[in-house]
Amino acid sequence: MNKTTVTNPLFWADVPDVDVIRVENVFYMVSTSMHSMPGCPIMKSDNLVDWEFVGYLYDTLEDNDGHNLIDNKNIYGQGQWATSLRYHDDKFYVCFSSNDREQFYIYQTNDIEIGKWERTTIEGIYHDPALLFDEGRVFVIYGCGDIRITELTADVKAIKAGGIDQLLLETPKEGIGLRCEGCHAYKMNGYYYLLFIEWPSDGNQRRRQIAYRSKQLLGEYERQVIFDDDMDYQNKGIAQGAIVDTPHGDWYAMLFQDHDAVGRIPYLLPVNWERDWPMIGMNGKAPQTFEIDLPASKHTPLVVSDSFDYEDNKLAWNWQWNHNPDNLRWSVTKRPGYLRLETSQLTNSILQARNTLTQRTEGPNCSGITMMEITNMKPGDHAGLVALQNKFGTVGVEVDENGKAHVTMTVNRGDDTEDVVEKIPYAKNDIHLKVNFNFKDSIDIATFYYSEDGIEWSMIGKELQMKYTLDHFMGYRIGLFNYAKRQSGGHVDFAYFHYEN
Repeated sequence: MNKTTVTNPLFWADVPDVDVIRVENVFYMVSTSMHSMPGCPIMKSDNLVDWEFVGYLYDTLEDNDGHNLIDNKNIYGQGQWATSLRYHDDKFYVCFSSNDREQFYIYQTNDIEIGKWERTTIEGIYHDPALLFDEGRVFVIYGCGDIRITELTADVKAIKAGGIDQLLLETPKEGIGLRCEGCHAYKMNGYYYLLFIEWPSDGNQRRRQIAYRSKQLLGEYERQVIFDDDMDYQNKGIAQGAIVDTPHGDWYAMLFQDHDAVGRIPYLLPVNWERDWPMIGMNGKAPQTFEIDLPASKHTPLVVSDSFDYEDNKLAWNWQWNHNPDNLRWSVTKRPGYLRLETSQLTNSILQARNTLTQRTEGPNCSGITMMEITNMKPGDHAGLVALQNKFGTVGVEVDENGKAHVTMTVNRGDDTEDVVEKIPYAKNDIHLKVNFNFKDSIDIATFYYSEDGIEWSMIGKELQMKYTLDHFMGYRIGLFNYAKRQSGGHVDFAYFHYEN
């Protein structure tokens, strides 16, 4: 058997709230994408190390003003998150709650890679849900601190009338800042296991992984801390996620760690069963490297360069839109070899601009570079590259009311409108733009550049001190944008996106 070397973190990028399952010899994983569309990425691996996108759960979750960035509405930090993925009786199930809609979503399909997903919604929030299939019955276990259990119908489409719906257990309050949440539920070894993350306010004062177990689903549960380590990174605990076995019977955990501006990044860790408890790590520590008894496979990057050379008007899976796209206003086929972004509704901030096309950023350092043709911009248009979070920074071109172009660097001044930090007249018909990201040791600095020829670069504006904020709840993304402040109808053409890590 060939072995594969695991190097932690598995991705130095925002892939949070992971859930992982194995179906025969293949592993599947879902994670949170909130306001990014298409949503709920589905990834596939043969060895838990080399992952590739195979699709998304949906293209858009809802069609309303918040999801469409209309009338200053948005769903930042909401949408889909903390998703449960399960496989039962030849069918895949995915469920999550959406706080903006106060609904519980359940999707199911016979083919997770190319099948059509059937969607059901149930009123109410089932916080951080875990699906559990048990002897012909189906349950969702959820909550923060006070953990509840609700029985679903056998077809997993509704709450079962007269079924179980009760408080399952109360997790400790004393010395705990954030009580147990992020449930993952399993039945094995004669036990029901419930895995959570909690954040104590005493002791190490960092996120840690907790397990509860009971011989009876509704019985008394025992409690055990199964992992408490930060891998020597600023006391930021590695916690919340799934455990999964290999075809050979080895066990592993996929958890994540807060890494400030780049986001919440996943780690793959060994699991050893001790007295029927799934203890994570090696002697309680997260190893930076170790070997796994599964063969190496093709590695596909999480973030990619793109020449925008497509036969159909469909982008690589690595791209996601910020909120729902306006599909009439973008194209990679109108001008082959270019991404065209046309302006639509008017706004004064990129946070409310439609059709901002994004990818993740990666640590410890990365850069995004593009060339943009600007001849069809209209007065009031603003287009370019963005380092996107609430505290954003942009480099691009703005056209004033007289039709004169300027290269600008802007930041969020704090009320979702943009402050121009530096503004320089620009006369050429195209421009090269670049953003550098430095996430090493949470330095979290972004710098912005422009060039007339793509060879000689000039820094513009100021360094952006990036900050992960909970209103967006997402690591910084790099994005291509174009929006109008005065009139719609202008467009820009991006010739390429080059990514360097």
